[in-house]
Amino acid sequence: MRKYSVFALAREAMRHHKGWEKHWTSPEPKSEYDVIIIGGGGHGMGAAYYLAKEHGITNIAVIEKGWVGGGNTGRNTTIVRSNYLYDESMDIYEHSLKMWEGLSLDLNYNVMFSPRGVMMLSHNEHDRQSFKRHVHANRLYGIDNEWLTPVQAKEYCPPLDISASARYPVNGAALQRRAGTARHDAVVWGYGRAASDRGVHIIQNCEVKGIRRGADGAVTGVETNRGFIGAKKIGVSASGHNSVVMAMADVRLPLESQPLQALVSEPLKPIFPCVVMSNSVHAYISQSDKGELVIGAGTDQYNSYSQTGGLQIITHTLDAICELFPIFRRVKMMRQWGGITDNTPDRSPIQSVTPVPNLFVNCGWGTGGFKATPGSAHLFAHLIAKGEPHKLAAGLTLERYNTGRLIDEAAAAAVAH
Repeated sequence: MRKYSVFALAREAMRHHKGWEKHWTSPEPKSEYDVIIIGGGGHGMGAAYYLAKEHGITNIAVIEKGWVGGGNTGRNTTIVRSNYLYDESMDIYEHSLKMWEGLSLDLNYNVMFSPRGVMMLSHNEHDRQSFKRHVHANRLYGIDNEWLTPVQAKEYCPPLDISASARYPVNGAALQRRAGTARHDAVVWGYGRAASDRGVHIIQNCEVKGIRRGADGAVTGVETNRGFIGAKKIGVSASGHNSVVMAMADVRLPLESQPLQALVSEPLKPIFPCVVMSNSVHAYISQSDKGELVIGAGTDQYNSYSQTGGLQIITHTLDAICELFPIFRRVKMMRQWGGITDNTPDRSPIQSVTPVPNLFVNCGWGTGGFKATPGSAHLFAHLIAKGEPHKLAAGLTLERYNTGRLIDEAAAAAVAH
């Protein structure tokens, strides 16, 4: 691939932008690969890239039943942060945040990472104690996080209502200044372009129908709507459908799939400088580079593979946003959508070998999958290549559900579960 640069932009401008190459090739599937990754989102595509770049494995196919980035990667609210509570969570999310900071340079693709800060509002004494615990735990671990008074929170985010008469009075906030947002489409496109450049096959509109196993129980490939494709190793990173795919190999996962909704407003001039989250009222908001207010809700309280969700959840969320930011009450909403989150009992992800030889799984990211994209992909590639978890993901295996060493991050997720 040609290197993207200001000089390339100027050159193609002179050619009326007719010389740009396609981001990736679309080859027909080969009969066999060293590794097949099921799921063409940021985690799966990134894992293929790091397998090729760092482990020298290039005979890889990324299989996606729809189009690349058409699942949860393209359906989230693009928040990036690492201010979680437990060591296992801080390890992987901080690793990911550090990778976000240099990802555009690494991929030669602008992922539009914007460290504008993420502020988490406190509305009562329980919130205050919980968030201060997070602040202290993060700072002891070397991760930036700080406590703000209501006045300081207002100074950082002027549209915020901190009046004593507010329905949801603000008594403080936790702020991670290095956190922010990124462009979700750009991330998966950047990984796809870089992986394809290293020989990875990206196969879209290829739905997995079954996982074939040999006499020894190990995987031998996948049955798809485009025929059988052999593989020595298979990595599953299919977001809300992980449990469905893994069931094809008779592996049962501790997952529940639930809809998670979001919506955007009409475009506005720059008015909202950061990301604001409210755990108590289950709403979060930021402003995109196009000017839209990006608003997210909590998960719907039922299991479903729907990508629409219930209207009552959106109504509750908008009520909360209007109470916290009265200035937005007359803003029109333009689009609404949903994604499918795969949630574990302890609200922490799973990266693990499985009882089936050479079958690996990356799942259970719930509402935190996007922020973890580069770190998760990097560590999943290590797991597939080496057959054992990276030290930063050693606590995220399926084994914790046998030992009882759970990682309860429900509070740190900052949305309703």
